[in-house]
Amino acid sequence: MSAWLYALGRWCYRRRKTVIAIWLALLVALGGLAFTFMGSFNNTFEIPSSKSQDALDKLRMTFPQAAALSAMAVVVVPEGESIETYRPQIEAAVSEFDGLAEVEAATSPWNEHVSGLVSDSDRAAIIQLSLEFPTIAPSADDLAPITKVADDLRADLPDDAQVSMGGEAYNIELPAITIIEGIGLIVALIVLTILLGSLVAAGLPLLTAITGVGISMTIMLLLTRIFDINSTTPLLSVMLGLAVGIDYALFILSRHRDQLRQGLDPEESAGRAVGTSGSAVVFAGLTVFIALIGLAVAQIPFLTVMGIFAAATVAIAVAIALTFLPALMGLMGERMRPKAKKPAKAAKEPKAKRQGAFAWWVGVTTRHPIITIVVVVAGLIGLTVPTVGLQVALPNAGQQHAGSPARVAYDLIAENFGPGANGPIIVTADIIGSTDPIGLLDSLKADIEAMPGVDQVPIATPNPNVDTGMIQVVPTTGPDDPATSDLVRALIDKGEGWEAKYGVQTNVTGATAIQIDISEKLTAALWPFGILVVGLSLILLAAVFRSVWVPVKATLGYLLSVGSAFGMTTLVFNHGWFKEIVNLEKPMPVISFLPILLMGILFGLAMDYEVFLVSRMREEYVHGKSAVEAIRGGFVASGPVVAAAAVIMISVFAFFVPEGMAAIKAIAFALAVGVAVDAFLVRMTLVPAVMTLLGDRAWWLPKWLDKLLPTFDVEGEVLTREVELRDWPGDDSVAFADDLAVDGVVGPVNLRLVQGNVIGLIGPVGARTGAALALSGRLETTSGKARVAGALLPEGAGRVRRRVTYLDLATVDDPTAALAAARPGTVVFVDTIELADTDSARQALNGLIDRTRATGAVVLCGASAESLGDIPLDGIYAAPTASLEGSNA
Repeated sequence: MSAWLYALGRWCYRRRKTVIAIWLALLVALGGLAFTFMGSFNNTFEIPSSKSQDALDKLRMTFPQAAALSAMAVVVVPEGESIETYRPQIEAAVSEFDGLAEVEAATSPWNEHVSGLVSDSDRAAIIQLSLEFPTIAPSADDLAPITKVADDLRADLPDDAQVSMGGEAYNIELPAITIIEGIGLIVALIVLTILLGSLVAAGLPLLTAITGVGISMTIMLLLTRIFDINSTTPLLSVMLGLAVGIDYALFILSRHRDQLRQGLDPEESAGRAVGTSGSAVVFAGLTVFIALIGLAVAQIPFLTVMGIFAAATVAIAVAIALTFLPALMGLMGERMRPKAKKPAKAAKEPKAKRQGAFAWWVGVTTRHPIITIVVVVAGLIGLTVPTVGLQVALPNAGQQHAGSPARVAYDLIAENFGPGANGPIIVTADIIGSTDPIGLLDSLKADIEAMPGVDQVPIATPNPNVDTGMIQVVPTTGPDDPATSDLVRALIDKGEGWEAKYGVQTNVTGATAIQIDISEKLTAALWPFGILVVGLSLILLAAVFRSVWVPVKATLGYLLSVGSAFGMTTLVFNHGWFKEIVNLEKPMPVISFLPILLMGILFGLAMDYEVFLVSRMREEYVHGKSAVEAIRGGFVASGPVVAAAAVIMISVFAFFVPEGMAAIKAIAFALAVGVAVDAFLVRMTLVPAVMTLLGDRAWWLPKWLDKLLPTFDVEGEVLTREVELRDWPGDDSVAFADDLAVDGVVGPVNLRLVQGNVIGLIGPVGARTGAALALSGRLETTSGKARVAGALLPEGAGRVRRRVTYLDLATVDDPTAALAAARPGTVVFVDTIELADTDSARQALNGLIDRTRATGAVVLCGASAESLGDIPLDGIYAAPTASLEGSNA
């Protein structure tokens, strides 16, 4: 892949104007389409096939008024006055509401069939509205006629009176970006400028990240017309897109600047940067992408949609980094080359100072590994402990910013009618078989009123068809209070008793009941999702680093990072510790899907830092340094970039906290904490210490496992080798092998073939067939090098297989037909040649040789020189038999 990315980087560099124009045109076109055809966000949380959702769906069919989109006008008169005094004005407003096309029904606070709409203090009343909209997420313009009636009512009341609109229709909190979030980008620009040493260079990652986010956002807005997308999704995508977009561009741009500093040509440098660091970016993006797509294991539609769009944002960020960035490099050209420092100035700087804090820090952790491990692990476990008390809930108006219309209405209802009035529970009863449906509902109402935690039961009524009864239960506690969840479970448990007592089936629904179902489903999904993430982590890292202990260490570190993020989020959001720092008005639950979302996103980000940091350590180790020297050298080389990337990501996440929506505030905080812990405590502190204790064992991998695992070239080692050997062997050969070997199969092979050659390859079947398979790209080599049909082995084995023909006559029924049909490649290998023992077979073989010699060479493989017959040869090569040393035998 690195060779392909290298070619892509150079192509984008050369075609810079075209590439830039394509991306910008795409942004403009999608933007125009999005703002013309976009739909609205949908904050309805549904779980198909759950009992609460099934009950709500049935209620919508049998009791459409009760399940319709609702709104309410909360009216509160000044202290010392009675709401009855203003009944005429309120009743007039009810009539105005009822006359609107948007309102299906308006219920007066004094309706004889409904209780509980006038407060016990006689100062407040609620006008209930059932709305009639084609969408369940109406816009402010859609609601304008309703809001105007409320404003007119407010004008008819005393100055100190309050009229506020709330309910489902007004609970949609639209995503918004403020100047505070922009500060995160300013911090990122400062960090980039310090690291890259150039304001111009620092601007490129910001430009590419913003472009990527713009494209992903316009796609999302356009698709709101087709898919149900909740309002948390776009802000999550913006936050994640900016963070990974800047980081991915930084890794590539940093490599480009380093190469330019060494004197490399700008175009060549762009290609190598994309081929090397770009490979790591693809791997990093792929891990985040898979983790986000993996959210679908929860089988919750809104979470699946959120994961898909977030994953798409990451994919676009990767594509932008691999194409748009090298095009911008081409536009900047030589201006990207760092200015050379004066030798005299550089000589005056002591080596320790030039290496800076990173050399000192890795020195401390590697000199005292046990102390480092104990302190870090104990501290992170301590931060994880509060996670056991993590409280989750669905968003409600009480979590919105103070002063928003929905929040004002929520607070007025809680103050005047009790906290439970903001989250009534709905009990439905199948009364079609009852001979006394009214009496049955009255009995159920009485039973429910006697239950602990119930404030009142204002409604117990059948639908017009008298087949379904609806009972509205107002708890004594708010919708996100654990006691309300306990009441819902108690109502569910009562169902069996009511069926035995009254012969009626009941179901419980409403926001709190749905929240319980969502929480239970998410909790059930955490284990399979966690196994997926941890398993993927172990496999991917084992494949990347060819090690058992590196992935185990990385995965345990990831779990510590996740646990610490959960624990800190619990302390701040659930318990209110340091809530002022995050601009949190009061302790509150976090959104239900935060745990699984955090696990997915942080997994990808943690693997990013692990790969970028440890791969450099592995590179140092492979080049002959001792285990500790490799750790220190790799850390000093990659640490500054990893630290800068982490600071940028933390800044982007952190500045979404102060002014963010309640849901996104908690997610941003958890991600900021998770990244900070993972980057600085786990990867840059714990990892060097653990690697030091492991020593050479850190790079141990059983040979049987080495064979099973795929190979990932995340640091572009293949590209580096191909570039170094680009002009090798420097002649007109179609095949050239230099000490090419396969452990336990064939010893070092050294040969050269030019166009028109026909040679014999003889020896025992294992050695000669092994040599033929290795040279034709069909058997992985373990040492040496070769170039066959223009491609380097083993790196270009796929290209060699496409260009080289291998035919073993022992595997075909008719050697003559097989030889006649064989494709003439750049090189043709014919194995077990002794089976071409008939005149027709020899004639077909000669025909294949004639077809091939014009453009390539032929290798005839047999047990001995005699088996080659009388075919004129340019030479005979004896395949060397490998010793068992170093083999798996």
